[in-house]
Amino acid sequence: MGDHLIVDGYNVIFAWPETSDEMKKNGLESARNRLINTLINHAAITGIQTTIVFDAAKTKDSQHEIENTFGLKAIYTMEGETADNVIEKLTKELSRLETVYVATSDWLEQRMILGHGAFRLTPKELLSWVERAKKDAEGHYTGGTPVDGYLERSLTENVRSIFEKWRRKRS
Repeated sequence: MGDHLIVDGYNVIFAWPETSDEMKKNGLESARNRLINTLINHAAITGIQTTIVFDAAKTKDSQHEIENTFGLKAIYTMEGETADNVIEKLTKELSRLETVYVATSDWLEQRMILGHGAFRLTPKELLSWVERAKKDAEGHYTGGTPVDGYLERSLTENVRSIFEKWRRKRS
C-alpha cells in the first residue's frame, strides 16, 4: 500500500503563480507542460505515484487520452466528461487500496473526495509539498562528500577493526 497523488490540472495551473505566469506569457500548453514536468520531478523524488487530470469537457475535438511519462500519468478527459468526474472515479477506486491525496481548490470536489476516504490538498499545500521535496533532495545531493555514503562510515570503530583484520588475512 503506497501513496497516490491526484492533481486537478487546470485548477492547479491557475492557482500556482509560476504556472499562471507561464500561461499568461506562453499559453496554456506551455503552462500544462511546466506543471507536468514539475510533478514528474516530484514523483521521482518522493516515489509517490501521481496522476494529473486535465478537463477537456468543453472542447469539441477532445479525445480521452492517457499518457504515462516517467512515473506520472496524465489523463485528458473526453468531451462531456469533467476532470471532477474522473477524479471522483479514481478516488473511489484507489482509496480502498492506498492512501490518496487530491490537490484541488474546488470545494465541492474536496467534499466528494473526503467522502471517498481520500485526503485533500489545496494547490498552495501541494506547492509547499513540491518545494519541500525539491529542497530536501537538493540538500541530500549537494551536502557532504561522495564518501559520506560509504558503508564503512556508518560502522563502529570496533566493527571496522574486525573487518580490517579479515581483509588483511586474505591478502
